[in-house]
Amino acid sequence: MIASKKYERYFRKLESELKRVYRVASEARSKGLDPYTRPEPKLSKDLAERVEFLVGPKGVADHIREFSLKMSREEVALKVAEEVVYGVFGKLTGEKAAEQALRTALAIVTEGVTVAPVQGITRVAIKTNDDGSKYLAVYFAGPIRPAGGTEQAFIVVVADFVRKKLGLDRWKPTDKEVMRLIEEVRVYERRIRPFQYQVPDEVLERIIRNLPVEVTGVETDPVEVSSYRDLPRVETNRVRGGALIVLNDGLAGRARKLMKIVEALNIEDWKWIGSVWDSGGNSKSPETMYLDEIIAGRPVFSFPSRIGGFRLRYGRARNTGLAALGVHPATMVILDGFLAVGTQIKVERPSKGGIVASVDSIEPPIVRLRDGSIVRVETVEEALKLRGKVDKILFLGDLLLSFYEFLENKANLLPPGFTEELWAQIFLKALNDKYGSNYERLSEESGIPKDRLRGFVENPFEVKPTGSEALILSRTLDIPLHPRYTYAWEHITIDEFKILRNALIEGEFSRSEDEERIKLKFDPKVKAVLERLLIPHKVVNGQIVIEDGSQVFYECLNPGVAASLDGVTNVLEAIYRVSGLRVKPKFQTFIGARMGRPEKADRRVMKPLVHVLFPVGLKGGSRRNIVVAAEKGLVEVEIVHRVCKRCGLETHKPICPRCGSKTVIKYGCPKCGRPLSRDAVCPSCRIQSAAYRVKRLDLKREFQEALAKMGSPRLDIVKGVVKLMNASRTPEPLEKGILRAKYDLSVFKDGTVRFDMTNAPLTHFKPREIGVSVDKLRELGYDVDIDGKPLRDPDQICELKVQDVILPKKCGDYLVKVARFIDELLEKLYGLPRFYGVKTRDDLVGHLVVGLAPHTSVGVLGRIIGFTDANVCFAHPYWHACKRRDCDGDEDSVMLALDCFINFSAEYLPTQVGGLMDAPLMVTYRINPYEVDSAVHNLDVSEVYPLEFYELCVKEVDARKAKALIDVVEGRLGSERQFEGFRYTHPTSSITAGNIETSYKRLKSMSQKMANQLKLADRIMAVDAAKIAEKVLTTHLLRDITGNLRAFSSQRFRCKRCNASYRRIPLSGKCLKCGGELVLTVYKGNIEKYLNMAEGLVERYRLGEYYRQRLMLIKDEISTLLATDAIKTQTSLSKFM
Repeated sequence: MIASKKYERYFRKLESELKRVYRVASEARSKGLDPYTRPEPKLSKDLAERVEFLVGPKGVADHIREFSLKMSREEVALKVAEEVVYGVFGKLTGEKAAEQALRTALAIVTEGVTVAPVQGITRVAIKTNDDGSKYLAVYFAGPIRPAGGTEQAFIVVVADFVRKKLGLDRWKPTDKEVMRLIEEVRVYERRIRPFQYQVPDEVLERIIRNLPVEVTGVETDPVEVSSYRDLPRVETNRVRGGALIVLNDGLAGRARKLMKIVEALNIEDWKWIGSVWDSGGNSKSPETMYLDEIIAGRPVFSFPSRIGGFRLRYGRARNTGLAALGVHPATMVILDGFLAVGTQIKVERPSKGGIVASVDSIEPPIVRLRDGSIVRVETVEEALKLRGKVDKILFLGDLLLSFYEFLENKANLLPPGFTEELWAQIFLKALNDKYGSNYERLSEESGIPKDRLRGFVENPFEVKPTGSEALILSRTLDIPLHPRYTYAWEHITIDEFKILRNALIEGEFSRSEDEERIKLKFDPKVKAVLERLLIPHKVVNGQIVIEDGSQVFYECLNPGVAASLDGVTNVLEAIYRVSGLRVKPKFQTFIGARMGRPEKADRRVMKPLVHVLFPVGLKGGSRRNIVVAAEKGLVEVEIVHRVCKRCGLETHKPICPRCGSKTVIKYGCPKCGRPLSRDAVCPSCRIQSAAYRVKRLDLKREFQEALAKMGSPRLDIVKGVVKLMNASRTPEPLEKGILRAKYDLSVFKDGTVRFDMTNAPLTHFKPREIGVSVDKLRELGYDVDIDGKPLRDPDQICELKVQDVILPKKCGDYLVKVARFIDELLEKLYGLPRFYGVKTRDDLVGHLVVGLAPHTSVGVLGRIIGFTDANVCFAHPYWHACKRRDCDGDEDSVMLALDCFINFSAEYLPTQVGGLMDAPLMVTYRINPYEVDSAVHNLDVSEVYPLEFYELCVKEVDARKAKALIDVVEGRLGSERQFEGFRYTHPTSSITAGNIETSYKRLKSMSQKMANQLKLADRIMAVDAAKIAEKVLTTHLLRDITGNLRAFSSQRFRCKRCNASYRRIPLSGKCLKCGGELVLTVYKGNIEKYLNMAEGLVERYRLGEYYRQRLMLIKDEISTLLATDAIKTQTSLSKFM
């Protein structure tokens, strides 16, 4: 892997610290107190090693490395699959060869970091068509989801490739099998969860009938289809979730992306996939899909392409890209704080959405105040002052989208707004054409200082021309007016243009050295036109007063010139005719958006919270309190059965508590206890042998010994689990739970302590932003800024190194507690010196963490370099991509490296399908840009987008046609520049400016959230509040009311003491397990909680008789159902006789 000497030193420093952590973890593990005597996360060098470790076959790693030098990822997957089938790695035949080939191929295209190849494909079978020919069937399960839609689709292409190599025929589905899959998709959507994409029946049918291999699967949910049951080649009547995900979200949802892949690979047999959406029937326009499900309390900010919404602006700031979208910080405040750094927004195009990032160099919002003034809100401070005074939000401001968003989503470019950076490119071209790029000659002719002229190009966001300078440059260079003095002329008509000219003739224009001003007599028509133009003005004493830019505005209208406008239909042309000034349309593309998930930064908690993976059965009560259970003495639980090799003591501990020798697992019948070999079946009980037995533990003694060992005072609560879910029923040492309870830490299913955060990209930072001194940063290797100048000032901008992370302050505080827990654990349980010795979060700077995405099983090594007020994890795009993530609103976790290497054990993981997900089975310690998620290869790192790019945008060409014009990561791979020298187009003064917590989280009740949502909708020009109310009613409230009504009538009953649940109340009226009181699981309040809100929406927004009557019917049904509440005692049977 090629890197500069400086970057090599950085990697060596990380690896040196990792070795130190690993040595401590190895020493702790060698004590024998954990399931294994070595740290369990395997250190992963590269993709090839991960693939071989995850699914094999043995020896495949070298082949992957060799092929990767000259092939794309998809080509490598096909080549390796071919070698598997041909027996290069050992002779396999038929189904076995196909299964190994598909698992390995899927592991390659998913970078070997997800469990999809292991648990997402359950088996591969060779089955028989009705005509007697043989075909290939692939059985998918739920964990195929984390592979991603494109990879899910591609693995079906690989299966077809393998089918041909095995000499098998195509799958020939019957009509019933086709309709069965479509029926399952609809049942899954209604009863389980919606898919990412809404796919019409005819598109699904077209895909199924064209598939050369059967996409099938195991049952994943206890929901059956009502039609097309008992089909001979379909083994279950229940829904096959894995197959449906591949079909709907993979093959259908990513059909266009798959088409690009099969075209690149020249696979002729799959060209049909490119046309499956042609004549897609009732399929919805992609532009409106983001409005399909509007959630109560989460506002819609703009309707699709509606004037006044977010204006498209091309570019990348240091905190955007990889699906993070730039918004002006004042916009966050003006939108009542619903947007914050890290809040997810769903957008109409070019992608599904992303998180919000703060960028203050883009266009801010424009609002109308209650006094009629139109204000351009340029700062957060100004936005805060205007709270409560805003009558209408006329324009939301810019949405900064990087070229990445279009390239990665295979989208066409869209016409750009007219911006400072585009004007600078036009200015530069005109300067070259007319003056041979000679600033001095232009300065002499224009009277504008040469330094200012350079500033307009080199720093267009801060150095802007005055109105007079803008007019001079426009006329001297014959270029459009600067965007600062360009208004929304394209939004008004010629007649409205004439109204303004006439108003100016009757008005007054005054100008002095200090100020310029236009005064117009107040006229509602003139006022309305000025508002559509988005020109700031005030209403004072019956007059409309325009100050900022008034000279340019006056010159554009030029009321003193009696020019004829006959035949002119375009206002921009009219301006040129009356003034000779060129004006470009400023607002060309608006993008609709709504709020998605709020940002998150919180500790990972299992539901319910657990301190230690240790079983207490029912003795711990509903809180599974080990303290309470211990007071009762003996507890009966399923727990691993180990025997001391020296003294024969039976125990559950890896080290014999009597003689200190190692113990070994003894397999036997979990029911009768008969000793058996590992894979034997009990002859009496006919049960598979297991590593565990049902035992009566003296929990009181064990807990007291653990307390004494930890030197811990009496605790009120230490939460365990009712039963263990891992294969061997191996528990954690109780001592770990005692210490976690002491520090208020929650354990996850694998024994680690996690903190979850929304992902956010960052390529550059200021020391001041992350709260770390310049001296400390120099120690960490940040000795120069982005321009190569020595780092001395906290406001200098530094380029972030690829494995350095900036965590939320609340995460830092939580990790301090984790570090103290680890130190005490090392000292008191393992008898080793403390490692961290931290007192505050600042002491954690320089320490290592492991980042992990929930759908993967490979962690990524990171180093803490600072902390942020925002509720996000700022990290290099490579770091997120290494976790197979982008920044579209996903949350990932971090854990202290030493916690990961000491406390993680695969032995604790539950046995069910998907149990291996979200577990650090491996840790990538050095990021290789070539082997991370390939999406990041499309990230643009240019300092400027050239004029030719904007010209292509106007033509709305495929983004790939502009790729050669922009510096993207892909072009840097294999060179030192793949790690450093990244640039960005738009500066931002602070990555946390604006709002750091969405108001959605601060508003406690749903009624408050919805009231604020609709109040905001009433204020936004680009939103129809009545339609929002109708959408909230239909997609959220009515669904919840009817769903809860259905749940109430078919609910289970729960024991208050032990949480056992019953479909029907036992005759005794008490819990059969513990005698506890039984209670409802769905209450009357759950049904009625949204009813008043729904009625209020129908009345306030006059949503029509249909909704009023529907609610009336629901109320009648609720009244009928809940009338039985009046009956407090069971009715005697004799009453009915």
